[in-house]
Amino acid sequence: MLQFLADENFNNDIVRGILRRNPEFDIVRVQDIRLSGADDPTVLEWAAQENRILLTHDVRTITRYAYERVVSDQKMPGVFEISRSTPISTVIEDILLIAECSLENEWEGQVRYLPLR
Repeated sequence: MLQFLADENFNNDIVRGILRRNPEFDIVRVQDIRLSGADDPTVLEWAAQENRILLTHDVRTITRYAYERVVSDQKMPGVFEISRSTPISTVIEDILLIAECSLENEWEGQVRYLPLR
């Protein structure tokens, strides 16, 4: 099963909704691993070391650092950037669908945007 990391400013209502639907969903928050306030490269490095796909609302800076990792042949398990204007229920459904239907390492080196539709 895929593992996820929720960025520091990621909507906790989404995290709670995911865990209500699937209590065994493997997601941790940046706050849970004591990286609050860490810069984007540090968060991406931790995600890579732990093989966790990053969930973020930060479309301004994460993309650049994620692609820098890819270009320099560093591990980058994947990033999903989610618009804050997307309904929470849609985000929850999309993330659960991705987790359920994806193969291990399928999102390696990719930055994708939600919603899927």
